[in-house]
Amino acid sequence: MLRTIQLGKYISVQGVCVRSLPNGLMEVRVGDRIFSGTPVSKAA
Repeated sequence: MLRTIQLGKYISVQGVCVRSLPNGLMEVRVGDRIFSGTPVSKAA
């Protein structure tokens, strides 16, 4: 499933969800890299 995470104030990444971390962050895979950040809420 594609998910979007926020890495910084102006940087977001969209990729395949790898896992949710206990501290509320989420990891997504983009190609061979894994990024962790704050999940972006779904649009209304």
